[in-house]
Amino acid sequence: MKLPVFLSCIFLLTVSARNCNNNSSIKNEEKPDSSVAKSADSASVKKYKGKLEIKAICMNYTLRLVEGNIDTTLISGNWMDETTHKSYQNVFALGNPCTFPATIEQGQDFNFIIDTASPQKQCAVCMAYYPTPPKKLFIKVVE
Repeated sequence: MKLPVFLSCIFLLTVSARNCNNNSSIKNEEKPDSSVAKSADSASVKKYKGKLEIKAICMNYTLRLVEGNIDTTLISGNWMDETTHKSYQNVFALGNPCTFPATIEQGQDFNFIIDTASPQKQCAVCMAYYPTPPKKLFIKVVE
């Protein structure tokens, strides 16, 4: 009896997380600058190149800095995924999963800025665990 209830809860949380991303995509169409900023808007802000290294369950994403000089205290210089025992350099966890574009796939490069906007957008994200680096960054994907 408990197992069907538990599985139903997991299913609902997973659907909620997907809907959160879908809702942010709808808002992007209404407000083009809400999650993917135009590079002209970020001309005065440092732009970095990143790569989505791990796209795990419940938006437990690990991102790697590919290009750009960033304060090294903001990212993990060396981190090992305890599940796969693979090591990664210059990585960080995604601090704001609600605004990260769902179209970016594991292994894909993208440009970003550090998002200092306050407050951050909130959405439902399931609580399933997958290891991420201890350092988190709030970022905004830019063109």
